Amino acid sequence: MISRTKYPITNEEIQLLSEKAGLGVVKNASPLGAGEYNAVYLVQTNSGEYVLKIAPPESVPVMAYEQGMMSAEIFWYEQMREHSKIRVPRIAYSDLSRTVFPAEFFFMERIPGKQLNEMDFSEEEKAAGAGTTARMAAELHRIKGERFGYLQLGLHDDWYEAYRAIIESLVADGKRQRHSSRRGKRLLKYIDDYKDILKVAPCCMVNFDIWAPNILCERTEAGIQYTWIDPERSFWGDAIWDFICLELFTPLTEKTNSLRAYNEAADLPVLATREEQIRYAFAQAHMGLIMEIEKYYRYTFHHAGWWRNVYVSGFLFRHAFATLKQA
Repeated sequence: MISRTKYPITNEEIQLLSEKAGLGVVKNASPLGAGEYNAVYLVQTNSGEYVLKIAPPESVPVMAYEQGMMSAEIFWYEQMREHSKIRVPRIAYSDLSRTVFPAEFFFMERIPGKQLNEMDFSEEEKAAGAGTTARMAAELHRIKGERFGYLQLGLHDDWYEAYRAIIESLVADGKRQRHSSRRGKRLLKYIDDYKDILKVAPCCMVNFDIWAPNILCERTEAGIQYTWIDPERSFWGDAIWDFICLELFTPLTEKTNSLRAYNEAADLPVLATREEQIRYAFAQAHMGLIMEIEKYYRYTFHHAGWWRNVYVSGFLFRHAFATLKQA
């Protein structure tokens, strides 16, 4: 999808970056993936196939938590590789200096396979894939942290402090685009109302972006192999946040298949208690506020992405506030 944050790179520039990375002569390069923030290309050189990922240049306004996000993505890939069994691509070369090129970039190995949403699955395979995704999320949550928040925004001693700072940052992002978020301000009040519940949330790696295009699948003799990509929006926080993308748009209490599979592998099971439902509502509101604000940075009023964000943001806030008001 077209987005104002994507760097409009030329074939000549791709060749320059390949030479900088020592990857050889570019034979072919083509846009890749369904992402809407970074520019991503499949690059074939005389030394192999790679994925080139390019961050927005400094001249393009981005939200506060997106600043320095490429460095964070490399960090999270390392965490997953070193502390879990989840398959992730290896980084072949990275340059975050902006000295040779006006944007941060890296090359990573190209993992064969298709996006989860593009697989020709039987109904049985779809159900198995959903269970595998939930169990992989449980494994991800075994990666523990000591302080909470986005690396690029600064870490805090508990989830209440970190989450409140994250929401304040998003509200400020809106103000920079001359948008005052009434729902963001309402959310801040609810955060204070439920301070005690947020404060005791345990700290682990949270992906917060486990949607189908970020999971690659390959059929092998041993079965379907899964690879996770694009952990750039990860943070240290509450594991409940990752249930947003498991059985999308379903209330936590109705995510029965995901809960069952997750709890088979989890060190801390999720039982959809009252407290967990409240925390899930905050996760919904967090995603809702991101989608409310990011449309001002990525799209114009006439873009399909703008109206998708309007609809999904409204849906998430309605459900989140219904829970937080009644609880």
